[in-house]
Amino acid sequence: MTEESSIATRLVQVQEKIRSAALRAGRDPESVSLLPVSKTFGEEAIREIVRAGVHRLGENKAQEIRSKYEPLADCGIDWVMIGHLQTNKAKDIARMASEVQSLDRMELAIALDRRLQQEGRAIDTLVQVKTSIEPSKYGLPPDELSAFLRRLVHETPTLRVRGLMTLAINVPSQEAVRACFRTLRELRDRIQDEAIDGIELDRLSMGMSGDFEIAIEEGSTEVRIGTAIFGGRIYGSDYYWPEGKA
Repeated sequence: MTEESSIATRLVQVQEKIRSAALRAGRDPESVSLLPVSKTFGEEAIREIVRAGVHRLGENKAQEIRSKYEPLADCGIDWVMIGHLQTNKAKDIARMASEVQSLDRMELAIALDRRLQQEGRAIDTLVQVKTSIEPSKYGLPPDELSAFLRRLVHETPTLRVRGLMTLAINVPSQEAVRACFRTLRELRDRIQDEAIDGIELDRLSMGMSGDFEIAIEEGSTEVRIGTAIFGGRIYGSDYYWPEGKA
């Protein structure tokens, strides 16, 4: 079996699991989209998944988007930034990314808006909310979301807020994981009741390779899947440096 067929086969398998999870939850499978995450994988693997029909990919680091952007320009890929983003990388993301799912602070929003205005672009964004107690997780505190959204409307016109994103706690307990996803959905529902002009929260990006079926059961509209599609990753030591130091 070639690596291409392996990626294609795993892609189909993940799509079927998404469909099954949605049906179990009494949801329309079409209400859940898949964002394959290509972090650490090179041009060959990405071209293989493009040939399988995928043209939208998530990346955790701005420098990976930058390094892949021109060599893969012929593939017509929409790059989605899903990892923690330092403000000094706003220029690259404003020029190369189609969407940011990890907006978590006003300083970053202002930096992105300034760069996007220079590029003459506007992009979709999701606000990342911290729903776990893990110190390593980034995200806006839930009780600050409403005020943050209202500031975005007035201060960052190039950022189109479409929804929320979260990372679940990394523990064996399915109930603890489920609680993170439920927290985001319930928070979204409360904020929607406020009917903030210019804000759409139709999208909930939550769930990865190890927990996406639980996320779908809790209302996820998009799952971010890397390992289950591309296979296991081998990380170089430099991968663990923060964005600003890589």
